Amino acid sequence: MRINVAETKILKRVLQRERKKNFVYDERDLSDIFRGILKSANEFVPSESGSIFIDEPMLGKKSAKPGKLYFVACYGKGSAKLTGNNIPAGTGIVGKTYTGGKPYISKNVDTDKNFYQAIDKKTKFHTQSIICVPIEIRGTVIGVLELINRLDRINYDKKDLKLLKIFASYTSTLIQNALDAKRFGELSIKDNLTGLYNDRFFYESLTKAVRSAIRNSTDVSIAFLDLDHFKQVNDMHGHLAGSQLLTELGAQILALTGKNKSLIPVRYGGDEFVVILAGKGVREAKELAEVLRKTIEDHTYLAKRVPGVIDALHIKDLITGSFGVASLKTNIKKGTGVTDAREALIKAADNAMYISKEAGRNTVTIAKGFFDFKAKKVK
Repeated sequence: MRINVAETKILKRVLQRERKKNFVYDERDLSDIFRGILKSANEFVPSESGSIFIDEPMLGKKSAKPGKLYFVACYGKGSAKLTGNNIPAGTGIVGKTYTGGKPYISKNVDTDKNFYQAIDKKTKFHTQSIICVPIEIRGTVIGVLELINRLDRINYDKKDLKLLKIFASYTSTLIQNALDAKRFGELSIKDNLTGLYNDRFFYESLTKAVRSAIRNSTDVSIAFLDLDHFKQVNDMHGHLAGSQLLTELGAQILALTGKNKSLIPVRYGGDEFVVILAGKGVREAKELAEVLRKTIEDHTYLAKRVPGVIDALHIKDLITGSFGVASLKTNIKKGTGVTDAREALIKAADNAMYISKEAGRNTVTIAKGFFDFKAKKVK
């Protein structure tokens, strides 16, 4: 699915609200935020087209001008023509949602007096049904999340509306964080679901740790984790349950690593996690992995109901973790360059994790032998 995002100058324009004096943000992160929201919204409420609209913040509610709503991100037929463009803030179903501050479902736009046909003419798209929810910051509506033409069935329903409200809430939170210089500095390196560091920060941190270890003749280790049977949770209970489980796991990992600056917990992607142990050897990494393995094995996930999201499911004796552990001194030959050593270390731990999988899961495996950066053993 191709998601188009507005140019940097548009993103800057719509985020000129309550800026702090030394506020700095990365437009690449903002683009990723909007792409991620639309991608997730489409996964839970599959639709032919979707858009995120953000208003023109320089015009307040007291302004005599109607203001504008900008297409900051959208997907679907003809969407590339829309990104960066705008419509008057009171126009169409989107405008009705924005000005009224209430969700809106139109099951047949042909009979809906609020439907705005000009966009279809521009994109040569045929809109049949629409669902919209307002995006709010601090109680003020600043935009709209819209999906068009429900796939797999004729119309949108109340369940779709509930899910879309969740994503509108996510969007609100992420944008609000982006407006706070301190919080946004953290946002660019954190995974929003788990609170752990993201893969971008992982590579930067591991590079620094490996460089320091090589320079000072010390060690650095990593412990890879891949959840066992996680797909069964998604298949049996849905993706919202899976997301909530990952959130709980993130909290467990954070509780285990605490404020120890030498431990860097990361969501590597999907249901894969990794902890960097800067200055630590393979023994310490194995000990930490064993504690986390036991913690996951003993825990009952989704034991409490999350209002408006999911009921309590009490998932026990299903989710476990397969771990792979490797260290610079144990698995990488002396004289290897920083970048190659980093890549080889990742591959060594990843290889060990797959050995844990093949051995029956729910176990910790230490990588044996030396690895090069192409993940091949050299000894």
